[in-house]
Amino acid sequence: MLTTAYEIPLWQELTRVCGIDEAGRGPLAGPVVAAAVVFPRNFRPEGILLRIDDSKALSPELRRELVPAIHEAAREWAVGIVDAETIDQVNILQATMLAMNQAAESLGSMPELLLVDGNRFTPCRPIPFRTIVKGDSKVFSIAAASVLAKTCRDELMTAYAKQYPGYGFDLHFGYPTAAHVEAISALGRCAIHRKSFKLRKLGEK
Repeated sequence: MLTTAYEIPLWQELTRVCGIDEAGRGPLAGPVVAAAVVFPRNFRPEGILLRIDDSKALSPELRRELVPAIHEAAREWAVGIVDAETIDQVNILQATMLAMNQAAESLGSMPELLLVDGNRFTPCRPIPFRTIVKGDSKVFSIAAASVLAKTCRDELMTAYAKQYPGYGFDLHFGYPTAAHVEAISALGRCAIHRKSFKLRKLGEK
């Protein structure tokens, strides 16, 4: 069970501590989505929020239940979305940084400290940050952001499944499953596929 133990000492001097995480770095299609979450100072999770964890460890049903609870409990939250075309233009790492910065800058006011999942971050503004490897399984604010980012992206890909039938985006959400690769082989790539992501097993170079 995650608590706000990591944030508590930070709240002794800061009031706006923001957790940031992303979803969608590895897929062959669709956007990369990041979320930023700021909880009230000295926040203590209760009820369903006690079940927050790394979004990958939670069922889709639980993630969907957690979203409105996070929205209600958070002081502020926001998402950033960078589409496949931009990913192809700037590469997935830079697109991820862009989505994270978009999420942070979409908050009502900039946080005093960003807690970022992973080991790399490039802020667009001069703002203090900490990168935390596996932060989505260690830090409550980051885990909450991971739930929002993952759920938002899954919803987008489910909508794309209707717009681009035959690829199964509502099943694999753009990740390189065997079924997805076979669909690309049969149908070619659609508008939301990342053209810069190579599929060597299909004979592409």
